[in-house]
Amino acid sequence: MQQPLDPQEIPPGCPAHENVRLYGPSFGADPDGHYAHLRSFGLSAPVDIAPDVEVELVTSYDAALYVLQNPASFVRDSRRWNALNEGRVPADSPALPMMSYRPNALFSDGAAHARLRQAVTDSLSTVNELQLVRQTQQSADYLISRFSGEPRGQAELMAEYAQPLPLLVFSELFGCPPEIGDRVIAGISGIFEGAPGSDEVLGGALTELIALKHRRPAADLTTRLMEHPARLSDEEVLHQLVTLLSGGTAPLSATIGSSSALYLGEEWQTGLPVEDAVAQSLWNYAPIANYAAHYPVHDVELGGRTLRADDPVLISFAAANTDPQLTEHRRQLSAKAHLAFGAGPHACPAKDPAFMIAVTAVETLLNRLPDIEMRVPFKTLAWVPSPWSRSLVTLPVRFTPQTQPVAAARPGQAAQPAATSQQGSSAGQPSGTRGSQPQNSAASQPKGGLFSRFLAWTRGE
Repeated sequence: MQQPLDPQEIPPGCPAHENVRLYGPSFGADPDGHYAHLRSFGLSAPVDIAPDVEVELVTSYDAALYVLQNPASFVRDSRRWNALNEGRVPADSPALPMMSYRPNALFSDGAAHARLRQAVTDSLSTVNELQLVRQTQQSADYLISRFSGEPRGQAELMAEYAQPLPLLVFSELFGCPPEIGDRVIAGISGIFEGAPGSDEVLGGALTELIALKHRRPAADLTTRLMEHPARLSDEEVLHQLVTLLSGGTAPLSATIGSSSALYLGEEWQTGLPVEDAVAQSLWNYAPIANYAAHYPVHDVELGGRTLRADDPVLISFAAANTDPQLTEHRRQLSAKAHLAFGAGPHACPAKDPAFMIAVTAVETLLNRLPDIEMRVPFKTLAWVPSPWSRSLVTLPVRFTPQTQPVAAARPGQAAQPAATSQQGSSAGQPSGTRGSQPQNSAASQPKGGLFSRFLAWTRGE
């Protein structure tokens, strides 16, 4: 007797499937193929975003805009979620950390949303653009210094550059002292990696940071949130910081990685600016692939399908951005018309700083390592098999090793002449301030976590 097929091995579209599974190795190996199949359902399709968690996924660009820009019919408060309230969502579901309610702007509506979002947008508006560029360059210089002198002239850019860079930038923006910054980075990194206890680590670190800012307010994002006229409670401040971290660091890491890979890839047209690579990455590889759960306040007909009240409707930013219906007029759209940052009242409030950080990160990498290239073709790179994000697993590169470590670029300091590589080529980096110490020696490795070591490096310790 023939054994039944493993459901994971049944191709998308086979009648044996009740819903298309948007998780696991099959989806990770071919997300675009899954999106193409889902479009056969119409403007949206039923999918399992995790085991036993069914959602309606919007794959059409125009339909996504309709949902995102229609808060009267679609709200974000996940306490309305039918299946969750009826006990049909597994208690250990990986969908819960992404979709369950938190008291932040992302899961709020109406006046509550307006109050929290105003505090966030006003606080972000005080960030000086030139200072943000310098902070990004300084973080990039530090991370590059850790691998640029390796004799083998190779690095893995996701783990060694794209992933830690936004964490350093955000820790500075939040005004973290070294030890708290280390725990913030450990906590948010652990949450993305699924490490037990990471929520408690992050919550404890941010609670200490808020208490510190009560005693010693400063010119940082945490203090600005605390002092905003909206008068956020400490708990509300904490949850807005968590939202900025989770909504900013991982997507930025994904964007830096895919943009670098595009720019270095074999199909990229030489001479085009880095901004084009970042924009193309946001269009074709939306870092937040499927997210933004909305709940219809009443049954809604959308393209012949009924979206039931209080059943979750997710937006596939990845599928919407690559909607074939856009093919004919996408070139006429603004380069920023992609949905990678969302749209409507819940659009990302930090989209301009995020774009600036990504561009600066890629430009700094190219300037410091001018002969950098990928070790494998772009088409062979693997993507993380997650329904929530589109991020490269690894980005292996090679370059000419640098004879001197990259030096810290202090605020207001002009770019210094480039150091010389072993082969006499310009390295495009500031002159060193730490002599010729081997970068892996004990003297160049201060104690503490990533943020402590970064701050010590900026001080030349």
